[in-house]
Amino acid sequence: MSVNVALVLSLSHLVLGLLVGARVLLRPDREPASRIAWIVVITALPIGGVIAYILFGEVNVGRSRAARLKTVSAALQPLAGRAGRDGTEMVTGRYQQLFRVGQSISGMKPVAGNRGALLADSDSTIRQLVADIDAAREQVHLLFYIWLPDNNGCRVVEALQRAAARGVTVRAMADDLGSRLMIKSPHWRAMRESGVRLATALPVGNPLLRPLAGRIDLRNHRKIVVIDNSITYCGSQNCADPEFRIKAKYAPWVDAMMRFEGPIAAQNQFLFAGDWMGHVSEDLSEMLERDIEETPAGFVAQVVGTGPTVRFSAMSELFQSIMYAARQELMITTPYFVPNEAMIEALRATSFRGVKTTIVFPARNDSWVVAAASRSYYATLLEAGVQIFEYHGGLLHTKSLTVDGEVALIGSANMDRRSFDLNYENNILLVDRQLSEDLRNRQLHYIASATAVTAGEVAAWSLKRRLWNNAVAMLGPVL
Repeated sequence: MSVNVALVLSLSHLVLGLLVGARVLLRPDREPASRIAWIVVITALPIGGVIAYILFGEVNVGRSRAARLKTVSAALQPLAGRAGRDGTEMVTGRYQQLFRVGQSISGMKPVAGNRGALLADSDSTIRQLVADIDAAREQVHLLFYIWLPDNNGCRVVEALQRAAARGVTVRAMADDLGSRLMIKSPHWRAMRESGVRLATALPVGNPLLRPLAGRIDLRNHRKIVVIDNSITYCGSQNCADPEFRIKAKYAPWVDAMMRFEGPIAAQNQFLFAGDWMGHVSEDLSEMLERDIEETPAGFVAQVVGTGPTVRFSAMSELFQSIMYAARQELMITTPYFVPNEAMIEALRATSFRGVKTTIVFPARNDSWVVAAASRSYYATLLEAGVQIFEYHGGLLHTKSLTVDGEVALIGSANMDRRSFDLNYENNILLVDRQLSEDLRNRQLHYIASATAVTAGEVAAWSLKRRLWNNAVAMLGPVL
C-alpha cells in the first residue's frame, strides 16, 4: 500500500511539474533566461518550485484589479496627449527618438513650455512641498509608495489638513504595503476626518489569501505630487525623513527631487487620475481636459509611467534607448541594479563606443540580495571600461540618468527587474541643458563622496565572495 501511495504521489508531482512547466514555456513576455531559471527551480524542487512559481512566477496583480486598471487606462487614453504643445520638433533627431519610445509607453507626447528646479535635499523638498500645499487654491493630489508617520511625513499630513480646511480638494493615496505604518496610524484617520479624500493603492487584504488573487509584492512605487494642475514633483524621495527610521542603520536616504511647472504637471495628473480611478469610484476625466499654461521659452519634457498592466519591460526599453543616445557621456545613479542581459549589453556597448560611462551605487545597500547581485556584474562592466563608484554618505537612493549634459531622466524607477516588470513607476524625461547640468553636478557631488571600484579590486575578491554574488544573481530571472 505504501508503495502504491508513493507511486501515486510521484506521478502527481510529475504531472504537476509538467503542467506548471508548460505554463512557464507558454507564458508570454518572458525572457529565455527566465524560462530556463524557472524550469530549473521546478525540476530541482518539484513541490517548492511549483509553490514558488504560483506565488512569484507571474506578473499578476489580480484579474479583477488588472481589468479595472486597464479599463480606466483605456477610458483616459484619449486625454493623455491633450495637454500642452507638442515639443517634438524642438529637440534634435536622436532625442526625438527617446520621446517616441516614451510616447509609445504612456501615450503622452513631449510637451514644451516647462520650467523646473532640482531641490537641494530631502528636507528642502518637504519644506517646498508644504509651502506649495499651503498656497494651493483648488486641488492637491499626492501619491507615495512610502509615507511614514515621522517628522516630514506628519508635516505633509498637517499641510493637507490645512488645505482641506480652507476648501481645497485634497486627494491623497499611498501604497498599502509600503505606507502601512501611516495608513494604520491615527494620522490617517485624522486626515479623513478633516476632509482629505484618501485611498490605498493595491490593497493587500488578507495576506494569507492575497496570493490566490494576485502577487502581494507587486506595488505602486510612484512618487507623484500635483498642485493646482500646474505644479508637480518627480524623483526618488518618499514622504519621510532622510533618517528613515524603519531602516535607520542605512541612513541617511540620499534622494533627488525636481519641482516642475507647466504642462508636464498635467501629464503627472494623468498618471495620478489613472491610479485613483483604478481604486476609487470617482471620475476625474473632466479635470484632465483643462488647459495648462506653459512657460515662455520653457523646456521639453515627458512623463513616462510604467507598470505590470503596461507594456512588458517598457522601463528597461527606455533606459536602453537613453544609453544608446549618448555620444560623449552617460552618468547613472541607482540604488538597486539587477539588470537583464539587454541592459548589460547596452551599457557595455555605450562604453565601447567611446562614451564615458559612469554608474554610482550605494556602498551599503538595504537589500543584501540586490547588493550581491549588483556586484556580480562589476567585472564585465569594468572590462568594458564602465566606471563604477560606491557612495559612502548613506543609502544613495537617487534614480537618475544624464546624457551629454543635455538630457536627463529622473523618477522612481530603479535598474532592476522589479522596476522593469513588477512595480508601477513614474519618471520624467527632459531636454534642458541647465537642469540636466544641475542633475549632473549632483551626480558629481555623489562621486566626490564615493570610492572608485577597480578591476584589480574585483579580481582580488575571494572565490567564496564571487560564488555568492553570482549565485544570488542567478535568481534575477526568477523574479
